[in-house]
Amino acid sequence: MLKHLLIAFVSLAFLSAQEPQNRQIIDKPIEFTQKRIDMTKEYIKSSYGFDVDDITIIPKIVVLHWTAEMDLERSFNRLSPEKLLSDRKDIMKAGALNVSAHYLVDRDGTIYRLMPDNWMARHVIGLNMNSIGIENVGGKGNVNEDLTPQQLQSNIALVRYLKHKYPTIEYMIGHYEYTQMVHTPLWLEKDNSYRTIKADPGPKFMHAVRSAVQDLELKEAPKE
Repeated sequence: MLKHLLIAFVSLAFLSAQEPQNRQIIDKPIEFTQKRIDMTKEYIKSSYGFDVDDITIIPKIVVLHWTAEMDLERSFNRLSPEKLLSDRKDIMKAGALNVSAHYLVDRDGTIYRLMPDNWMARHVIGLNMNSIGIENVGGKGNVNEDLTPQQLQSNIALVRYLKHKYPTIEYMIGHYEYTQMVHTPLWLEKDNSYRTIKADPGPKFMHAVRSAVQDLELKEAPKE
């Protein structure tokens, strides 16, 4: 029942919002029952030290990613389950809540909305309560900067849409830049040993997106 209500909520919430220019957003909800909501609350308490009544966030950062999978459904199937997959031992110590993102962009530029963009997703250490995550299908071998021109244009449109929807957004960063946010007021992770090394979505892609949205005056992560 809750999942059906969530789908309805997502659809209704965006009827009044202007979608990215020339880019339709398609709803493709991940599993998000009360169990995932409760796991998210537990993650917030253990990682950030907050007891929360709900999992809504005030977005201040947009984080761009790649999935390291070359197929939409394989990418979706890694994000959809509520519990972390067994091959993610690198982040298991922080909790069993599965990784997720708010948006997933296919190789052809199609934008899928996976969950409400004002709910917390587990997609970036230390910044989940402040950020919206955009995943891009690609990043072969988790090293290749192989995202497509169509994905670039969709990310540009989506960042513009999100900044218009949430004037509170101040930053846009690549996942590989997340540790540069440690000394900002937005960083929340309590465990100083909980870090992973990331390469996504690559400096070239980030430079291209930043060049196209300079007028939004979004901050970059502080230089280390």
